Amino acid sequence: MKICGITNEEDALLAVAMGADAVGFVFAPSPRQIAVTQARDIARRLPPEVMTVGVFRDEASRRVVEMVNAAGLHGVQLHGHETPAEGRWVRQRVQFLIQAFAAGDRMLERIDEYQSADAVMIDSPTPGSGQVFDWVLAEGLPLDRRVILAGGLTPDNMGEAVTRVRPWGVDVSSGVEREPGRKDVSKLMRFVNTAKEAARAAGEETLDLDDPGLDDHRWASAGGRAGGGFDDADDGSAFYDWEDDRSAG
Repeated sequence: MKICGITNEEDALLAVAMGADAVGFVFAPSPRQIAVTQARDIARRLPPEVMTVGVFRDEASRRVVEMVNAAGLHGVQLHGHETPAEGRWVRQRVQFLIQAFAAGDRMLERIDEYQSADAVMIDSPTPGSGQVFDWVLAEGLPLDRRVILAGGLTPDNMGEAVTRVRPWGVDVSSGVEREPGRKDVSKLMRFVNTAKEAARAAGEETLDLDDPGLDDHRWASAGGRAGGGFDDADDGSAFYDWEDDRSAG
């Protein structure tokens, strides 16, 4: 479970206290955009087992890696039109990689070419708009890929989303805000509780940092070496939903 669009330390600590496994910092143009130095200062205050993820859109690959390393983050989300080759280059230099696709996008037909991505995200065609896409579009994805569901998720529809799609992970930003870039305590608590209840009802285990069954894809295994490099046996995954109409397109 990832809470994205973090812009301040208070919200980051709140998300962790509520049970988030990961938090996301948006470096792409967005009302939730944050400076590298701000993300670094916030990330330093978080427990090492909490994954920290930088979100980018059509940024130069070398710049992506430089910014993530400067902020001391664990991983990268690519939410633009990055090629499989660009994804491979980034993944060779970070602990894990998430590649996002818009629901219904023809690029989903090439999903098998993005083998370097540790997980794929299916988001709304207009990320951050709060619009829910037809979840049927996420049901035909390869069963051997970790799928993260994003796009218009809220405390009110989270239960149905988990029950119908049964994703590996979920990501939320605008659905738990009181205003762009500021989280709402009540919404965040309801979202987390609803997601966990739905997972249990669906017969799925919620993410457990100490569960050996997660092997080297545990959040903790990647997060434990923040800033300390990685090896090819270690990878991980994460979750998100962060833009709005001004930055989509």
